[in-house]
Amino acid sequence: MIVSIIIVLIVALIVIALWVNAVQQHKEKQEGKRRKELTKQKAIIEETEEALMNNANIPLSEHIIRVLQRRIYEALNTMVINSPGSKALKSRLTEAKEHLASNIQGNNSDALSIPSNDKQLVGLIQGIKKLRAILRSEHAKGRVDSQVFSGEDKRLERLQLRINIESQIKRGVSAQAASMVGSARQYFEKAYATLNSVSFADEYVTAKLQEVEGYLEAISVELRASNATALKKKNEQEQDDLDVLFAPKKKW
Repeated sequence: MIVSIIIVLIVALIVIALWVNAVQQHKEKQEGKRRKELTKQKAIIEETEEALMNNANIPLSEHIIRVLQRRIYEALNTMVINSPGSKALKSRLTEAKEHLASNIQGNNSDALSIPSNDKQLVGLIQGIKKLRAILRSEHAKGRVDSQVFSGEDKRLERLQLRINIESQIKRGVSAQAASMVGSARQYFEKAYATLNSVSFADEYVTAKLQEVEGYLEAISVELRASNATALKKKNEQEQDDLDVLFAPKKKW
């Protein structure tokens, strides 16, 4: 009888131990998921705040700013749900909510300063690409109206095109001034091909196509003149050689 009781107790202890272990593993798994979600949302917030800071270099419209602020708010809200005891997160969530309720002064201009430094130029293009990616992501989640998405994405596309074209033209003009005609032509031809590949046509595209065509025509004229001069010199040199060859020999 005592042996049976001991066996039952041992089995019960084993079952309890297994149950405790299973509960512990479940808690650890849930904690891992929670931490992973917090890390994910923190990365979203940092990425979005960085995009907002690009306002100094990239004109952000009111719609874009709203999208970015809403993205930060949603990420913070998810973090608060996963860490309900965090006062810091709740405070940040309140601030984010206030930002959404405040008036926003956006910039709908297509004008922007093109940096001369290649590293800054690449950073500017990457910033616009990141904004477009965020806009697509938020639209896919149903947080951005389709009409707003279409208009803002096209505006960002125009800005990206403007940066690309202006930098190519600037490099082409510099190469031309340095008598690097071949390099200049490559820059202008690249700009021309890019302008012809866009899916829209506006005043900027039309004006820049004419400008680039003018640069390419000037280079063609310059190359034709240079080739003609080189051919003339070659013919003159060949004629001089013939004159020397067939000239009457002097008698000594």
